Amino acid sequence: MTNKQLPEINCDLGEGIPSEENIFPWIDAASIACGGHYGDRSSIYQSLLLAKKFGKKVGAHPSYPDRENFGRQSIPISNEDLIQSIQTQLHLFLEVANDLDFTLDHIKFHGALYNDAAKRVDLAASLTNFLLKTFPQTPVFTPPNSEMERLCIEKGLPIRREVFADRAYYSDYSLVSRNIKGSLLSDFESINRQLDPLFTKGELISIEGVQLPVQADTLCFHGDNPGLDSFLSAIRQTWWT
Repeated sequence: MTNKQLPEINCDLGEGIPSEENIFPWIDAASIACGGHYGDRSSIYQSLLLAKKFGKKVGAHPSYPDRENFGRQSIPISNEDLIQSIQTQLHLFLEVANDLDFTLDHIKFHGALYNDAAKRVDLAASLTNFLLKTFPQTPVFTPPNSEMERLCIEKGLPIRREVFADRAYYSDYSLVSRNIKGSLLSDFESINRQLDPLFTKGELISIEGVQLPVQADTLCFHGDNPGLDSFLSAIRQTWWT
């Protein structure tokens, strides 16, 4: 795989971490929290200013309305109330982005919402119907081999297939629970072991040791990964230069 064929790097930001200015130089696009799991007008503005400074693309990162659990737990909510919350989150993001002359690069759902929509047909159907009506031309970040990917393609929504560089996978392409040791990869060596087969063979190695064929258009690192400052620049320079 040549450098020109490598996926973009994206990062989930606008989530209150103190070192965003150190992250932006090494990524291509940022997904900015917009009030569901974290964030408000001020935090969105500050992150977008950094994106502007470093010339990076930005997308919206809506989630379940659940600040208490940082959007990382499934919650009981009707599809109608969820869509209303997502509309509110996206409206806030776009208000700030428009003020700074940004174009919406993508939409990426966060945390438990992202994972639930990967496997729940009803939820994926509700989200894709909403996107088809409101953002039919905006790329959606989708997990590999997921219901979101399938329904987006079926409905003609543009997608970017996303792989998490810093998370372990099960053999069904789902993410290993954060409660399991080894689910979060937070050093150069473990990240590099994940990326080598992805970039050279187009496959992920699951936690069970199974080879999973996968296409990656964009590669995510979590902004709150405790090792990000130490490994991100090294990973970028190892593979992308």
